[in-house]
Amino acid sequence: MKFLKYALCGLFLLAAISLNAQQLNWNEVEPGIWKAVAGKPEAFDLLKAGGAVPYHAGLAEMGETKFPLQQADISAKIIDGKTYLSFPLEKEEQLYGFGLNFQTVHQRGKILTLHVDNYAGKDDGHTHCPTPFYVSSKGYGVFINCARYIKVYAGTAVMRDSKTPAKVQDRNLDKNWVSKPYSDNVEMLVPAEGAEIYVFGGPTAMDAVRRYNLLNGGGCLPPRWGLGFTQRMQRLTDANGVAEEARAFEDKGYPLDFIGLEPGWQSKSYPCTFEWDKTRFPEPKALVQDMLKKGIRINLWTNPYISPEAPIYKNILPYTGTFTVWNGAVADISMPEARKIFFGQLGKDKVDIGVSGYKMDEVDGGDVYLWPDVAVFPSGHSAEQMRQTYGVMMQRYITELYHDKNQRTYGLVRASNGGGSRLPYVIYNDYYNHQDFITALINSGFAGVLWTPEVRASKTAEEWLRRFQSNIFSPMAMINAWASGTKPWTFPEVAELVKQLANLRMQMMPYWYSEFAKYHFQGIPPFRAMNLEPGFQGIEVAKDVAPKKKVNLEENPYEEASQKEIKDQYMAGENILVAPMFTGQTTRTVILPKGKWYDFYTGKLAGDGQVITVTPGLDKIPVYVKDGGIIPMMPAMLHAPKAGDKVDIEVRYYGDKPGVYRLYDDDGETFNYEKGEYSFRDIKVEKVNGQLKGSISNAAAGKPNTVGKVTFKMMTE
Repeated sequence: MKFLKYALCGLFLLAAISLNAQQLNWNEVEPGIWKAVAGKPEAFDLLKAGGAVPYHAGLAEMGETKFPLQQADISAKIIDGKTYLSFPLEKEEQLYGFGLNFQTVHQRGKILTLHVDNYAGKDDGHTHCPTPFYVSSKGYGVFINCARYIKVYAGTAVMRDSKTPAKVQDRNLDKNWVSKPYSDNVEMLVPAEGAEIYVFGGPTAMDAVRRYNLLNGGGCLPPRWGLGFTQRMQRLTDANGVAEEARAFEDKGYPLDFIGLEPGWQSKSYPCTFEWDKTRFPEPKALVQDMLKKGIRINLWTNPYISPEAPIYKNILPYTGTFTVWNGAVADISMPEARKIFFGQLGKDKVDIGVSGYKMDEVDGGDVYLWPDVAVFPSGHSAEQMRQTYGVMMQRYITELYHDKNQRTYGLVRASNGGGSRLPYVIYNDYYNHQDFITALINSGFAGVLWTPEVRASKTAEEWLRRFQSNIFSPMAMINAWASGTKPWTFPEVAELVKQLANLRMQMMPYWYSEFAKYHFQGIPPFRAMNLEPGFQGIEVAKDVAPKKKVNLEENPYEEASQKEIKDQYMAGENILVAPMFTGQTTRTVILPKGKWYDFYTGKLAGDGQVITVTPGLDKIPVYVKDGGIIPMMPAMLHAPKAGDKVDIEVRYYGDKPGVYRLYDDDGETFNYEKGEYSFRDIKVEKVNGQLKGSISNAAAGKPNTVGKVTFKMMTE
């Protein structure tokens, strides 16, 4: 009887699970993007919080593709108020994404809880941007549009009734026994009664990433000045200190485009008043305007937690949560009433007087600091939903302040999520491991965000230079001296090399700007993993999942490397490969994708689809350009060109293949590009009668034209 009782219970349970299974209906909502709805999704989700509107033109240009998976292999069940999702995995399949990870690029075999949080040194899903989006080496992507803490089993859970069960092994006698058996599914647990599911077609992994970014509205397009150099000042600096800093940069010949003011610009912080301190900044408008005349912008730090002494405190109190952060009220910015008050205060006497952007701190977590999950918000959105979206909403509504003035901004933020790709913010944190910073930069391209390996302080001149070298090949070239007060010239023995690097950043502005334009219009991340580069997509096998492919290293040394996790080199735009050096390192290996690659600095051939070992010296890091690569450069300038300025372009060409590059142009400062006031000009280098010859297409009539004289420099002899 007892056996029968348990058997019946098991049958009832299976029947209950079967009854809760959902029939997913896939609708193609954009070219190559399909959406299905499981259960009853919550009205407040990631895409809505970010105000994401698909960039239809970019998606239409990508064209159609087929659904990349067997639809019957994707399942959804609603059980006990939670949504259980399952997606298939093949054996020779690697996964990337699941947010801004710092130590791993390969995500197959990971168990994660996607939770906005301060990164604490472990890739477990608690991170500044836990985007619920993953990409497969098989050339597709999956996104769950839900603002909840999603649990992920990325090929770790072994189903009893698997379609491709792994062989049962005996640990006693089988030397090939592994502790992590093969799993053929990605399982996700969403703590809500439903979710929107998006599948992105390829055919390549890069195509899936592009479609995801374009669903978000395309990547951000910063102003030109945002791609220059920034110095964040010591936290209690004053107006005189700002003026002295700007003067020192100019006198010493170091470029500077914006200065960041840390907490001391406010009368009080932690919690914040959002008002200028009258002692340190008696005439903020005069200071801001004076800096603008010099070509230098001002960016303001803040966190969003409202001091009882803030002028908006009384009016905003009815629209705040039940718990405080640093004893400051937390505005429910999902409510229009709260937004009007809060962002009105950020605009008044700040944006209104010419401040060019914000650094939004402390919106990520550290659970002892942020509001707890038991907090209640007047909108009715849960504390969990607010935690997952607060950073995105902050970016969105500050950006709208600038959009209303038709002025682009570029800022910093501690948290983001799905729905935020189009927003012009770079993520940073308090962690300071240089190697992990590079891995985060690599992963940012899978997360739909930007990341800066900022420079704060160093123990030695070598460390200072090594950090600076990778910093200039990133979305924001920045020294953050909020605590240390460091300057580019703090280590005199490498000060001249640092100046050369800062000037190189400025020289490369036409290239960086064009690459960000591709991010916006085409969804191509400007900084990204080697795994997205054509010619680097060999078979990648997850550890302990499937046997490694046997390779003939003499025939193809690249093939062995392609099976490894590459987390210390990356692509910077269309044509450049960057391989940073770290403190104490004199030699390193670099994995070159198939095809010829040339030294960025000299133009000499570096290798052809192979693994090379290099000893570059202290003065530079390995940087390579693909065959036929074109890098448009401008003269080194102390500040980015202003709207309407014409700048001469030197086109550097590498290799011997015919090369084509699309140079982007607009006014560099406004949102007029949204009205069609922009152009792409084709730069070509080809052989004519055996000689390399360069050309550039004519400027489009009636469009902005900031290009002056164009010259060509053939780097490869």
